[in-house]
Amino acid sequence: MTIGRIISGRDPAAIITCDADARLSDAVECLAARRIGALPVMQGGDVAGILSERDIIYRLREEGAACLERLVTEVMTAPAITVERATSIDDALELMTRRRIRHLPVVEGGQMLGFVSIGDLVKAKIDMALREAEQMRQYIRTA
Repeated sequence: MTIGRIISGRDPAAIITCDADARLSDAVECLAARRIGALPVMQGGDVAGILSERDIIYRLREEGAACLERLVTEVMTAPAITVERATSIDDALELMTRRRIRHLPVVEGGQMLGFVSIGDLVKAKIDMALREAEQMRQYIRTA
C-alpha cells in the first residue's frame, strides 16, 4: 500500500498550514485550537519546514515565553523531509523511525498533495492486517 492510497480521498486545499513569516504565538494558537501536533510551514508556495510541538517545547525551554514573538521560520525544523504518493507505507514508517519524526508532507512537482502522521500510517497497516485476517478466515471457512 502506498501513501497515495491514504491521501486519495483528502482535499489538498484542506491541509492546515502555517506561513513561515507568522509569529510563533499564532502557530501555537492554531495547533491548540485544532488539537494537532504539527504544521507544514509554507514559504512562497513551497514546503519550507515543519513546525511541531517538540520544536516549540525546545525553544520554550531555551528562551521562555519570549520565543512566542519569534517568527515560525526561526523555530521550525527545516528542510522538511517529504515523501511522494508512490512511497510505500513501510518505507515511510522506516523513514519516520530513522529520522525520529511523526509527520510527512506528501509533495510532487513542488506541490504539497497531503500531510500524513505516523498515526495515519499505523492505522492503514492495522486496517490492512485486519482485512488480510478476514480474508484468511473466509478462505478457511470455504476450503
